[in-house]
Amino acid sequence: MKRIIAFIFLNFIASTTIFAQKMDSDSLLVQTLYQINTVKNYPKAIQLGQLGIKIAPDYLDFHVALGRCYMLTKNIDSSRIYFNHVIDKNPKYKEAFIYLTKLELEKKNASNAIRTIDKALLHYPEEKEFHLLKLQAVNLEKNDEKSILLLNDLVQKYPTDSDLKHQLIELKSKSVSDRVGINYNYTTFDRSGTGPWHLLGLQYIRERKKLTLIGRINYADRRSFGESINSGIQYELETYFLNNKKSYSLANISYSKDIVFPKLRLSYSYFHNLSKGWEGDVGIRYTKTSDKDLYAAVLGIGKYVGSYWFNLRSYVQMDEDKIYPAFTATARYYFDTKYDYATIITGYGTTPDERVTLGQFQQRVALDSYRIGAGYYKLFGQHYCTGVQAVYNRQEYVSNNFQNEFDVFLSVQYKF
Repeated sequence: MKRIIAFIFLNFIASTTIFAQKMDSDSLLVQTLYQINTVKNYPKAIQLGQLGIKIAPDYLDFHVALGRCYMLTKNIDSSRIYFNHVIDKNPKYKEAFIYLTKLELEKKNASNAIRTIDKALLHYPEEKEFHLLKLQAVNLEKNDEKSILLLNDLVQKYPTDSDLKHQLIELKSKSVSDRVGINYNYTTFDRSGTGPWHLLGLQYIRERKKLTLIGRINYADRRSFGESINSGIQYELETYFLNNKKSYSLANISYSKDIVFPKLRLSYSYFHNLSKGWEGDVGIRYTKTSDKDLYAAVLGIGKYVGSYWFNLRSYVQMDEDKIYPAFTATARYYFDTKYDYATIITGYGTTPDERVTLGQFQQRVALDSYRIGAGYYKLFGQHYCTGVQAVYNRQEYVSNNFQNEFDVFLSVQYKF
C-alpha cells in the first residue's frame, strides 16, 4: 500500500512539474511575441526566445519566433537555421514554410524560395497562399514563359480571382513582336448628300517589353453625291512605355496639312494598377484645328473580373470657355490572348480619341451624340491579327436635328 501511495505521489509531482513548466513556457512565448509584434524590441525577444528553448527545447514556436527576429534584424543565416530546424522537426508547420519562403523572396533567391514552397505544397496542395508565394518566386526568375504556364494553372484553379487573370493578360501583353497592318473604316449616313466616308490607315507596330512604338499613315476621303469633297493624309506616332511595375503611359502626336484632319493632335495618358484588378488613368488632349485650340481632360477607371474587362472613361472638353462632357464605356471578354476578345462599346458625346470623326471635332464637340457598337478580334495561327467592329451613332448635326451614322471597321495585321 505504501508503494502504491508513493508511486501516485511521485506521478503527481512529475505531472505538476510538467504542467508548471508548460505554463512557464507558454507565458514566456507570449512575452516573446509581445516584444516582436508590439514593442518591436528584437534583442529582448531574442533573449526571451533563447531562454524558452533552454526550458523547452522541443517547443518549436520559440524557434519560429527566433527565426522571425533574426529575419527582421537582417541576420539571414541565423534565421534560415531556425526555420529549417522547425521544418525538419515538423514538415507540416505552415508558418515556418511561409516565413522561410518570404525570407528567400526578400533576398531575391528564387531557387531557394521555389524549393521551400514546393516542400510546403507536398503537404498542403490546396493552400492558396502557398501557390501565390510560388508565383512570386517564379516571377523572380524573369522567365515569362514559365510564369505564364504557372498563371494558366492558377487561373483554372481559382477562376474567380481577377488579380490572377489580370496578371496573366498583362504578362501575355508584354510580348516581343513586330506587326504591320491595314485598317479601314467605312461610314454611311441616312442624310441625303452626306457620305460615305472612307478612312484608310497603314501602320507599323514595334512591341517590346517596356516600350511599344506605333507609326501610322492615315488617308481620309469624304464624299457627297458620289464625288470627293475633302481628302488628305495624316501622319501619326504613338507610344506606350512602362514607368514602373505598376504604371505605364500613352503618348500620341499626329500632324496633317489637309483640312479633313486636325492640323495637330497631342495626347497623353498615365495608367496605374490600383491592385485587385482595378486600373485608373488620367490624361490630357490637345487638338489644333484651322482656327481653334481645343483642350480636354480625361479620367478613366477599369476593372478585370475573371475573363472580363470593364472600363469607363470621361472627358471634360473646353471650347470658348464652355465645358462639354463626354463618356465612353467599354466591356471586353478575353478568350485566350490579348488579341482574342469580343467587345461592346457605348457612349455619349464626341471625344478627341475618335479617329473617324476627328476632322469634325470642332463642329461636333458642342452637339449631342449617342452611340453603341460591338466588335470581335481574333488571332489566326501565330501571325494574323484580325478584327471587325460596327458602331451606330445617333448624331446631332445642327441644334435639335439628328442623323443616323453607321460605321464598319476592319483590321488585318501580320505579326512576326
